[in-house]
Amino acid sequence: MKPLIRVCWLVLCLAAVSSLPLFAADCGSLKSLRLEDTNIASAEPVTSGSLVVSDSRPPIAGLPAFCRVHGILRPTSDSAIRFEVWLPEHDWNGRFVGTGNGGFAGSIGYDELATYLKRNFAVAGSDAGHQAQATDASWAYQHPEKVKDFGWRAVHLTRLRAAEIITTYYGKHDEKAYFDSCSDGGREALMEAQRFPDDYSGILAGAPANAWSTMLGAAVYVIQARQPDPRAYFSDLKLEAIQKASLNACDALDGVKDGIINDPSKCHFDPQVLLCKGEETLACLTPPQIRALKSIYQGAIDREGNTVFPGFTPGDEIGWGDWIIGQDPTGASGLRYVENYFRYIVTGDPRWNVLTADPADSLRQSRQAAADLDSNNPDLSKFAANGGKLILYHGWNDQAISPWNTVNYYKSVQQQMGAAKVDSIVRLYMAPGVEHCAGGPGPSSFGQFGLPTAKGSKYGLFDSLVDWVEKGAPDEEIFATKYAPDEGGARKVVMTRPLCAYPQVVKYSGSSDTNDASSFTCAAP
Repeated sequence: MKPLIRVCWLVLCLAAVSSLPLFAADCGSLKSLRLEDTNIASAEPVTSGSLVVSDSRPPIAGLPAFCRVHGILRPTSDSAIRFEVWLPEHDWNGRFVGTGNGGFAGSIGYDELATYLKRNFAVAGSDAGHQAQATDASWAYQHPEKVKDFGWRAVHLTRLRAAEIITTYYGKHDEKAYFDSCSDGGREALMEAQRFPDDYSGILAGAPANAWSTMLGAAVYVIQARQPDPRAYFSDLKLEAIQKASLNACDALDGVKDGIINDPSKCHFDPQVLLCKGEETLACLTPPQIRALKSIYQGAIDREGNTVFPGFTPGDEIGWGDWIIGQDPTGASGLRYVENYFRYIVTGDPRWNVLTADPADSLRQSRQAAADLDSNNPDLSKFAANGGKLILYHGWNDQAISPWNTVNYYKSVQQQMGAAKVDSIVRLYMAPGVEHCAGGPGPSSFGQFGLPTAKGSKYGLFDSLVDWVEKGAPDEEIFATKYAPDEGGARKVVMTRPLCAYPQVVKYSGSSDTNDASSFTCAAP
């Protein structure tokens, strides 16, 4: 071969090689990887662009080529934590995203894995140590190690094993690690920041159920305030009238009548206006029903009149249907969570009854049993020392977890660490008109779970978190978007609004389109 031809051939070969993914290991070889207390069940490349994860749901489409690793963690003889790690075959951005769970967990959040994989992140998630529906805690009955797996161990160990798998596959470790989840996943997120402060550089925690023992223990007070008397129950058919009355009282306080109560702290809605003047109809409430409604707004009140856990906010009462009211007096999903928790985790008595239990004793028992579940420690100094950044968010119309709980936690961190220090590591965003994690009358897509926004940074809070960790400053302009179905299954933008860092609130300029974010600013309340 002539020298010139040989040189050209070598250049072409090097160019061809450089265009291929160069990994330290191929996907299939990861199955033989030996990790502590871990069995890698499968490691397979996925190149079809779609993935079937269950016969009960449609395939996940539009996926880039990736290596799918499935394993089981067995840190104890009674543990079986199923987890998956998805590794982009091309264009990995060098970052990792950990995902969490909802309710009592029991499954892997595949949709969130897919969302971040499409953005070139390596991602991982687990079922938290059991396979069940979100309201089911029967798996915990006489299984204290499974409670630990659910409480904190599964999320932490999934992070550790994912890091080892990533390093083996790519030949280098991830440069930055992020966590994004909501509800129980928000509790898991704060557990990571408090117990394992070096697991993640940035954490996005939504609607955290972090005061787990108090939240579910205090629910006994609220349920007993209205359940024992059947006359106090009001049908979900009355929620429309209740919402109409609360909006009439408070919707226009922010200068815009849009079906959203922007700042619930300024709303002083008196349910007494709904008192039936004659025969009971769906448009009014009887005196026992009014007392029950007040208890929902007030939250859990003990026998001395002290607030044990805060209540829910007005403005989106129609959203209470499944969680709070149900289709009959025993049909609310919130009640199922309380009964499962006390029967299978707290008391070990499958016959435990919320209507006959002593509320004060139930709260005491709950707090004693939840050492592995609560993540309400306000001391984030170790997380801060590792350079960690935390963004909290909560929908003001959350119908599952009181939004005031997150406000209270944020304030407790300020009190513990000082407001100036907290400003450098923690931000809180309260989202008007947003229900549990997403949905509701307000714009509820602002970057959580990788949900795109229609203005500014495409992925809102998550991108802001990345900027804060990697560039030293979060995005100061966060926008939320409300989408509606369009023809052909597409989505159309119907509203955008600024999302303001607490305690700021959205203020209307007094003119222009109320569905456009440019008509609003963030200002002091």
